[in-house]
Amino acid sequence: MAQDHRGRVQHRQPPHQLRAGGPEPAATGTAEGLPVTDAHEPRTIELRIRRQDNPNSEPYWHHFALPVRAGANVVSALMDLRGQPVTTDGTRVDPVAFEHNCMEEVCGACAMLINGRPRPACSALLADLDSPVTLEPLPKFPVVRDLLVDRSRLLDNLKRVRAWVRIDGPWDTHEHPPRLSQQAWAANYLYSRCMNCGCCMAACPQFDQDRPFVGPAPLAQVRLMNAHPTGRYDKATRLHAIMAEGGLSDCGNAQNCVRVCPKEIPLTTAIGELGRQTTVQLLKDLFGGA
Repeated sequence: MAQDHRGRVQHRQPPHQLRAGGPEPAATGTAEGLPVTDAHEPRTIELRIRRQDNPNSEPYWHHFALPVRAGANVVSALMDLRGQPVTTDGTRVDPVAFEHNCMEEVCGACAMLINGRPRPACSALLADLDSPVTLEPLPKFPVVRDLLVDRSRLLDNLKRVRAWVRIDGPWDTHEHPPRLSQQAWAANYLYSRCMNCGCCMAACPQFDQDRPFVGPAPLAQVRLMNAHPTGRYDKATRLHAIMAEGGLSDCGNAQNCVRVCPKEIPLTTAIGELGRQTTVQLLKDLFGGA
């Protein structure tokens, strides 16, 4: 998915469809008594949406059909359904519940399972998807309703590993501000692009509601904060957090996380670096050292 210099998604226009005998005519009319199809007539796509009325109810499926507008994505399709939530069998149903915000793939709110793959819905163009398009809530997180899930556990795990930088502390950063090289800043930027969408958590076989594993996203943020000029002052605290139960050792190295990350964050590289950092920290704890 192409992005501009601010990281916003650039939606490419779908190519004109061609018939086997050549391009579509530009205007409607008749030729030798046969009707001619409008070249700009939108194709219709089918949506298969897994629905659930509340956290304790059983899931079920609804099928919808709607025309595909140029540049339309999954979020815009769901917004269109709000005004006319009628299934393919003509039944009017409640609008589909889902979450969205930025429409530029920077907030992560609209992440869901699209044709079996966790990804943000705002950057999933309908023209690039095979019909029927199957939409399901993001797995591994409790369903609130329909495609809306509760990602509180992701945020709680970020708290567990102290994935933030304190704005005050006993250190002096005014007279002697810490500095990083250009290479270090560039490496840190890759991890700072995380939008907490939860796609990596959904794809991770070790992350589950019944397991204590914190997941790949919090681990990558530990790597980022440990490399931050002032965040490194709390490095030992973060390392001790991921050395505990549910931390780094629970990673099974399936590498699903790095395959589905919409921001292409090198999650497995971060986990490897944390392995070295925790080893050094363990030696410091055993033999002493700053």
